[in-house]
Amino acid sequence: MQSLGQNEGSLSCPQGCCPTLLFNPPPPQSHQNTTTKPRNSSAECRHSFVATTSSYIFPNTKFTNHESLPSLHESFGEFKKVYPQYSETDQVDHLRAKEYYHLSFSNQSCLDYIGIGLFSYYQRQHHHDTSKTQFASSSTPLSPPQYSDIPFFSISYKTGNLKTLLLHGGQESEFESAMKRRIMKFLNISESDYFMVFTANRTSAFKLVADSYPFQSSKKLLTVYDYESEAVEAMICCSEKRGAKAMSAEFSWSRLRIQSTKLRKMIVSKKKKKKKRGLFVFPLHSRVTGARYPYLWMSIAQENGWHVLIDACALGPKDMDSFGLSLFQPDFLICSFYKVFGENPSGFGCLFVKKSAITILESSSCAGIVNLVPDRFLRQSSEDKCSSGNCKQKPLSSLQDQELSSLNSFSGRIQTSEALKVEESCELQIMVAAAEPKKGSGSVEAKEVVESLQNKKAQHGENGGFNIECRCLDQVDSLGLTMITNRTRYLINWLVNSMMKLKHPNAAGEPLVKIYGPKVKFDRGPALAFNVFDWKGEKVEPVLVQKLADRNNISLSYGFLHHIWFADKYSEDKGKVLQTKEGRGQGLTTNKKKDRDKLGVTVVTAALSFLANFEDVYKLWTFVARFLDADFVEKERWRYTALNQKTIEV
Repeated sequence: MQSLGQNEGSLSCPQGCCPTLLFNPPPPQSHQNTTTKPRNSSAECRHSFVATTSSYIFPNTKFTNHESLPSLHESFGEFKKVYPQYSETDQVDHLRAKEYYHLSFSNQSCLDYIGIGLFSYYQRQHHHDTSKTQFASSSTPLSPPQYSDIPFFSISYKTGNLKTLLLHGGQESEFESAMKRRIMKFLNISESDYFMVFTANRTSAFKLVADSYPFQSSKKLLTVYDYESEAVEAMICCSEKRGAKAMSAEFSWSRLRIQSTKLRKMIVSKKKKKKKRGLFVFPLHSRVTGARYPYLWMSIAQENGWHVLIDACALGPKDMDSFGLSLFQPDFLICSFYKVFGENPSGFGCLFVKKSAITILESSSCAGIVNLVPDRFLRQSSEDKCSSGNCKQKPLSSLQDQELSSLNSFSGRIQTSEALKVEESCELQIMVAAAEPKKGSGSVEAKEVVESLQNKKAQHGENGGFNIECRCLDQVDSLGLTMITNRTRYLINWLVNSMMKLKHPNAAGEPLVKIYGPKVKFDRGPALAFNVFDWKGEKVEPVLVQKLADRNNISLSYGFLHHIWFADKYSEDKGKVLQTKEGRGQGLTTNKKKDRDKLGVTVVTAALSFLANFEDVYKLWTFVARFLDADFVEKERWRYTALNQKTIEV
């Protein structure tokens, strides 16, 4: 079995990504009768990448004053010398300027998005402009548009039985069917092998599995997370209530590599007779530290009778292309989508269930399953209200329930999937209209509706011509795996290397930044966990760093690393760094497992999307460097107090 890193290496090097071809370092001194053995193996590529990055980005340099940092222009020039193939990703910059121009207008660096985007900002704005025009033309002069903030779709919650839904299907609009087809095509997931369910979010998807998995007979729940995840914690809580025995992998300080020996002992059964041991929950990489995990663990788990759930939420937008789903065939897979990068982080989760695994599930009433309600239904309600002289807008949740109810009641006369059509306006449109009677116009006979729909089919093709343009997904498909992976690889490794060049101006030259997890590494993920320390060696609280970053137009997150294992040689570090998530108990050690699980390290986190550019990582670097000034925090506090803004407090 291949590890994630091995997969990437085998894909990248033949396409010219090998560092021996990437870099333009100063020419080495010539030696007579010396031949250089060509580096072709992926291992040599990785080694060369790390060596060159470390040697040629600010070589033999440490920065002790934020005012001494090189300019953006100078830094970018040096960056391109080390990574000349970065210029081959210029297509992303053109795309960003055309479709996501709000990022430049707001001067915001969004380093806190996890998941996959559906639409572009240009698409969203164009859709709203078109919607406003259409609404204004059908409204009374005294009724201003009330729906300009309504997105392409909203979600409507429903309670149901997951197993029943998977076995017998459920009523679903053609909008939802089209969205499912688009997402499964994007992720390379076959409809013949997997069912897909829309969930409210990532946490809901994990809870659905926990509520339905047979923990009475397959008691164990084994998770592999180096950080505290709300979704995973919710799953553990639900599972334990249903009789599960929860376990977790541990991670070695300070690179946070998986403790392989311990994990193997938990996975491998001592008994020769195979029986289902439980559920193995495996993220392909850490969304906090950027650590990538070997795929081999999935195979070991399957060979030892575990059902496998893959958490793909932290993957890059095209990483599923290199996953090899048909090879590993997990029983469950979870991912999440948001609407517009840098503008609308709302969206939904997706739970994929392997068809052969449905029979193992138990019937139980589950919350978290949702319907997608197209915005056309929401707008139609606004139009009807305004035509009667009442433009007061209902809350979205109320509108969703009302329109979904009318949609379901109409399906008694004619199938819902037959009652929907596509409206395409200008370049794009993601609006669907129900062929239901208008208020005050009298009833519409089913025969007339069918004839109308048949005419539409003749115009749009035998399959109805229903098409949803998810512009961001289309753009990612066009860019491809290699371009996206290479671009984020160059940016994240430049950032890691540059962070480690920041040193306090004292005699000891203590580093300003501590990085957790992998450092400069060819196959690390585009996420980074770090902390800032003052000249006394005391940690600046991550929530304060996040708030100050936000004041400087940089969006960061913070997280909690846990399940950390310390070797004997790091026993002193263990007493210093471990604390509760609330920041209490630093220096506390305990032998009780329950208490140990509550200890960890709070960290600042940054994540690069495929739209990240050099200016984003440079801004973060120069912002962090300002903490080299011992009075930086106090200066910022007084600055915002003087401006009558809320004082930043931890």
